[in-house]
Amino acid sequence: MAAVKHFLQLRDLTRPELDYLLARTRVLKSRHRSGTLYQPLKGKTLAMIFEKNSTRTRVSFEAGMQQLGGGALFLNTRDTQLGRGEPIEDVAEVISRMVDVVMIRTFQQDIAQRFAAHSRVPVINGLTDEYHPCQILADIFTYVEQRGSIRGKTVAWVGDSNNVCNTWLQAAKVFDFNFHVATPPGYELEPERGESYQSMHLERFEQPFDAVRGADLVTTDVWTSMGFEDEAEERKRKFAAYQVNQDMMRHAKPDALFMHCLPAHRGEEVEAAVIDGPQSVVWEEAENRMHTQKALLEYLLLGKVES
Repeated sequence: MAAVKHFLQLRDLTRPELDYLLARTRVLKSRHRSGTLYQPLKGKTLAMIFEKNSTRTRVSFEAGMQQLGGGALFLNTRDTQLGRGEPIEDVAEVISRMVDVVMIRTFQQDIAQRFAAHSRVPVINGLTDEYHPCQILADIFTYVEQRGSIRGKTVAWVGDSNNVCNTWLQAAKVFDFNFHVATPPGYELEPERGESYQSMHLERFEQPFDAVRGADLVTTDVWTSMGFEDEAEERKRKFAAYQVNQDMMRHAKPDALFMHCLPAHRGEEVEAAVIDGPQSVVWEEAENRMHTQKALLEYLLLGKVES
């Protein structure tokens, strides 16, 4: 039996595979917009395991799977034996005998990896503390859709070096663009995440205005991610100079895009005039989660599709 393909980090797929997914996303999105019925996953079931709350991840996967003709099951740890301490390995063994693909949104990356190691079916990382590959797949597609190839471009990240930032860093190497990172002291990228990156793919900055200068895309996230709520007030003080505002955006290229994976806190990590302004593509970015994940589900279950 062929090895099961999982999507736990962006680099789990090769550049040709990711390029295929971007091209396939364009096809599937066009079909959806035109109202064309396309249901290649009829009879297939997606299990969605949530240890972290979600809006976009649940809706995008559930709606996407239904549009492809399949079904989706929502499993919250409070409603399953996971909440009572059943080993993740046992859960994987059982669930993967009953469904065709699994999406897991959890805390440590190790949990997703252990689940995948004991699963008979593809496992997709819907978010962990370390990585958020589905989000960045959608973000890359959104940039390509709006501006063309991202190769050689500059993406500026301002704020916390969280799971989204970590995945952008992986994307820089895979898609060959430059990634600028500006974080407050004490919140820098973990050294091991940047050790294998050349300066052509990663540049660190102390001042956010320097990181944004000449950027083709500026992106950020909330200052306090899930699991760090106790640090919220301290983070507000330390991140105050890292708000993406109109003045900061003026240092980027005139046609630079702004992205945010949402939910957003206007007046904290981003000024309302930016996220609701003409350079913002956050709503397209959010919608594209569904379309890129449809391409991913189709690929993991059916392989490359020509039609």
